Amino acid sequence: MRIGFITYAIIDIVDLPNIDFKQVGDTSANTIRKSLDELQFVIKYNITPSFITDGTVTPLQTLTHSQAVELMKTKAWSEPIEETE
Repeated sequence: MRIGFITYAIIDIVDLPNIDFKQVGDTSANTIRKSLDELQFVIKYNITPSFITDGTVTPLQTLTHSQAVELMKTKAWSEPIEETE
């Protein structure tokens, strides 16, 4: 997948069983990135998957690569790094 052409979608965790991993850039439920509260996850794709176009799954948000990177830096998606002395 070329980064400039990838769409990132934030999905509610209740929709996880509806994801066809053959249509996205992740291989299974074990390889997706989840929010720290595990209520949301992110998938990435070049071509909009059929489970989105047919309305089975409705993304909470769609993002570009740079928007996804910024979201992953937030407190909801990343634990703070503790500095060691």
